[in-house]
Amino acid sequence: MPACEGPATVVFDQVLTEYDFGPEHPMSPLRVDLTMRLAAELGVLDRGLRTVVAPVASDDLIASVHEPALIEAVELAGRRATPDHARGLGTEDNPLFHDMHQASAHVVGATVEACRQVGSGESLHAVSICGGLHHAMPGRASGFCIYNDVAVGIRHLLDTGTARVAYVDLDVHHGDGVEAVFWDDPRVLTISLHETGQMLFPGTGHATDLGGPGARGSAVNVALPPGTGDAGWLRAFHAVVPPLVREFVPDVLVTQHGCDTHADDPLAHLMVSVEGQRAAYLAIHDLAHEVTGGRWVVTGGGGYSVVGVVPRTWTHLLAVVGGQPLDPALETPGGWREHVRERFGRTAPSLMGDGRAVDYRDWAGGYDPETWLDRAVHATRTAAFPLHGLDPMP
Repeated sequence: MPACEGPATVVFDQVLTEYDFGPEHPMSPLRVDLTMRLAAELGVLDRGLRTVVAPVASDDLIASVHEPALIEAVELAGRRATPDHARGLGTEDNPLFHDMHQASAHVVGATVEACRQVGSGESLHAVSICGGLHHAMPGRASGFCIYNDVAVGIRHLLDTGTARVAYVDLDVHHGDGVEAVFWDDPRVLTISLHETGQMLFPGTGHATDLGGPGARGSAVNVALPPGTGDAGWLRAFHAVVPPLVREFVPDVLVTQHGCDTHADDPLAHLMVSVEGQRAAYLAIHDLAHEVTGGRWVVTGGGGYSVVGVVPRTWTHLLAVVGGQPLDPALETPGGWREHVRERFGRTAPSLMGDGRAVDYRDWAGGYDPETWLDRAVHATRTAAFPLHGLDPMP
């Protein structure tokens, strides 16, 4: 990978872990705490990355994407524990917690600051590891996401002079909220690589979902079969993402890195390894340097194997953002493993990888219509590529 030729920033402070739906909810803030502890003990935060404190987003900033009525409902729900199921509040996915507006606005502020860092030129790369809450819609919370920090961040980039943004979503779930916000905006290309909605929430993100009438081709979706592993996931990624991003020529690349694509994630059915996810991080880093001059905003997202997966994969992500990738064969620090044992009574992974060799077959070699994966990728290329002047065939 090219060296990071400019400052790289992580926007974080410990208060961000107050975005907390409670001890029984799968989206535990401990996954973020363990990530930052692991990154710190490995020296990732001291090599190539500077840490910036996350501001809290104002109501006006949140309202650049979200309806004022939702903001009011979230504020009320956090003060009085008043559910509003019509707006997705107080549901099984989005239970109420004290000061939920403040905590959610803090996540938005972190991602907007990452976007501001890159848009202003203060940083070449910037990461909001708590961000990536891509399901929230303008008028309702959805899928563990109260406010859509990614959409607010992209809106901020557009409002402050960025002409074109490409958004790539690698979470196992379809990035439906970000897609919906920019459905009719030809300045934003959204690409979501996810497990098919036939099997998984939110049930959307089909190859034929391509954007509104004035922005056809601005939305691109790759719906992958359950059981897809490293080779298929990377094959699909490389067959769709780089050619479209190159053709779109964005000024800034924004990416979401939910690591719930991992084989051990309890909420989904893909079979990607830590090494596979790391390979995608490296590819996106290089793509940003090729297409946007390195201007790259990074967020976290889903990921519910709190101890075994999230801390390792996101530490690799932070290391790539900082321009100094880690070897997956590297041992995890003893102090971190001891913290996991004391805190959770569990044995933490001893290595930074899963011991997997990563390889994939390039799409240029042709596709096999007998396989579900290749049919899915071919459907996406057939639907989307001609709208960008690209040949869908290998």
